Amino acid sequence: MNKGLMKAVLLNIAGLLCFQAPVVAAVVDRVVAVVGNDAILKSDIDTRELMARLQNPELAQVKGLSRNILDGLIDQKIILAKAKIDSVKVDENAVDASANDRFKQFQSRFASRHEMETRFGKTSAGIREEIHQELRNQELIDILRRKKTAGITVSYSETMEYYKENKDRLSNIPDGVSVSQILKYPSVSAESRAQSLAMIQQIKSELQSGAAFADLARKYSQDPGSAKSGGDLGYVQKGELIKSFEDAANALKDGDVSDVVETRYGFHLIQMLNKDLNSIHVRHILIGFDRSKVDASGAIQLLNTVRKDVLAGKESFAEMAKKYSDDQVSAKLGGSITTGGSANLIFSPATLRPQLQKIISTLKKPGDISEPQKIETPQGDSFYAVFILNDRIPAHRLDPVKDYALLADMALEDKNRRMFTDWVLMLRKEVYVRLSDI
Repeated sequence: MNKGLMKAVLLNIAGLLCFQAPVVAAVVDRVVAVVGNDAILKSDIDTRELMARLQNPELAQVKGLSRNILDGLIDQKIILAKAKIDSVKVDENAVDASANDRFKQFQSRFASRHEMETRFGKTSAGIREEIHQELRNQELIDILRRKKTAGITVSYSETMEYYKENKDRLSNIPDGVSVSQILKYPSVSAESRAQSLAMIQQIKSELQSGAAFADLARKYSQDPGSAKSGGDLGYVQKGELIKSFEDAANALKDGDVSDVVETRYGFHLIQMLNKDLNSIHVRHILIGFDRSKVDASGAIQLLNTVRKDVLAGKESFAEMAKKYSDDQVSAKLGGSITTGGSANLIFSPATLRPQLQKIISTLKKPGDISEPQKIETPQGDSFYAVFILNDRIPAHRLDPVKDYALLADMALEDKNRRMFTDWVLMLRKEVYVRLSDI
């Protein structure tokens, strides 16, 4: 296994694999490393080494695996310390939803909750909290990685050099599809909207009367990810927020507070803290909508009309997506779905959630459009959507000409990984690290 790739794998193992199968470790614990003020225990390494070998059999032949895992844990702690310094924020709602989903999968491996708790010597709440913390840590690392590699590109010569160096290990390309979507969130009831509007206007009045924005956010905001920190969202890259929210924020000067801003999540008040060329630092107060009562029929009717008009040749799917879709990212691309932050429009269906894989499997030929479907998400904020199959590519050996876009993605990912690794090595020089034998 490529050494750099193995280290990247182990960094993820350090964060997540300890909860993917039951493990019992009976060892006399001791400290094997200290990173800043944080200790790493021998049991941490033993658990992760066992899980690494279970999840990746090829690692069984790797010598010094425990040392590589220790290096991954040290890197994780160093990166998390940097994320804290840079005030990196995560979407706590998404982390909570992912943690709940992961915990349910984990719990299903045992005959009972009691068996699970006995095996790990922890309560269910404790196990779930550890899963939550590990997922949150990994998300912080991913956000920081994206910030450090934002704007990085690869040239044609770099791409072909990557192919030349790696063509012997590049395996067959799996089945790929190109799919576009139009999605609609059902409208909330007029009563729910009116109640939320009245509440945000009351908060605005308190703000105008001299109350501190951060204090009001802690008291009233319904965004669990930022309320405790006074509504602070940290630094966010431009283009990552909902358009109406970001447009309102960008119109503010440092210290200014917006008028009431509506998004599909509810009503917001936004305060600009500062901004630069590529990012903004804001805090907000959110009063959400009560989505227990929504107009699902309106969304379904619209999507049925769109589907009928596209199939009749009255409108193109791309134009309808730009006009109607509530997903601003894919709407700009005419509804085209991309995955993993890639600009490549061909992707493996296996990268999608099972529900979407099942829907796309029913689309047999280019131009087929699904019936409107209710899509459930880990966050619980369901929506309705139609999908069109643009193309289906059978499995084949990678061709540097025909598959250049995919090859360029691989080269870019490799370049980003190497740059991030170099950056972490620089951080290591700034943080106290003490090691002992393992």
